[in-house]
Parts: sequence; C-alpha cells; structure tokens
Amino acid sequence: MTQLDAADDALPENAVHFAYPASAMIGDYLRSAAGLAPTLFILATVSLGDVATAVLGGFAAIFGAFAIRTALRHGTSIDMDAGALRASGWQQTVITWAELDRVKLAYYSTRRDRKSGWMQLQLGAGGARLNLDSRLDGFEQLARQAAHAAAERGLELSDATAANLQALGVRVPVR
Repeated sequence: MTQLDAADDALPENAVHFAYPASAMIGDYLRSAAGLAPTLFILATVSLGDVATAVLGGFAAIFGAFAIRTALRHGTSIDMDAGALRASGWQQTVITWAELDRVKLAYYSTRRDRKSGWMQLQLGAGGARLNLDSRLDGFEQLARQAAHAAAERGLELSDATAANLQALGVRVPVR
C-alpha cells in the first residue's frame, strides 16, 4: 500500500501551470506600502537625530525588502508535469520528482481559534529548494502531487505534514 491511496493522485502527463493571482498579493503590496510610504516621508521631510534616522531607516529597509519579496513571489510562475516542478521568475528552480527528498506542509494560524491562516509547502530535491504558500492558484493540486511523489519515493512524512495533507483532502494512512 502506498502512503497515499486517493485514486486521483497520479501525476499529470501534460504540464499544469500555477501562479500567484494579483488578488491574493494585493494585501501584501498594501502592507508594504503602508509601512514604507510614511517611513520614507518622515525621513525625507523631518530633521532627525542619528538614532531616529537609523531606526526609521531600518524600518524602511524591512518594508522595502517585504515589497521586493512580494513582487518576486507575484512574478513567480510554476509549471508541473509528471517529471518535475519548475519555478521561474527571478530565479529558476527545478524539483525533479524522482529526486524529491523533502516534503513539509506547515499551517500558520493568524487567529487563536485556528480558523484563519495559510499553508506553506516546502519541497526539496538535492540542492534545489522551493517554498510555496497556499495563495498560489491550484495549491491543493500541487500539494497532492508532491505528497504522491513523496509516497512513490518512500519519504517519511512528519505527523504535522500528514495532518495538514489530510486537512487538504489528501488521504494519508495511519503509520
């Protein structure tokens, strides 16, 4: 018995395309702008001491880095087929299913009642690493295919990863 027994877990023959939709990224763009704009405005218009300038400059750097990270993620394109997962954007990453050695699916809650949050899928094959979050269109399908490939490779999934896969509707047998 394989680690996954869902009938629709077979890897696709033709490439499937995934991307982060603008509607999912708008919140991150707004958060980065809400922090970066006032910080830069204050730095540009108010005469500050060295410590205050350093602190505000640090905040500007953090919000700027968040804006760049958001733009890079938004520009990332994912193609998946029976042989590999290919991410293209500012950097090319290829995760070959036959060399898959890491699958971790984590859930990050934004509320204490755990009713709201997001998932992050971490995949690795050799030196290649890829982190994807649940805002990606088709995330569930991608996680399902990654779990299927992990089962084919005989990779042991952590209890948390197995529970998160089950929350997505991927059946994982009890060990």
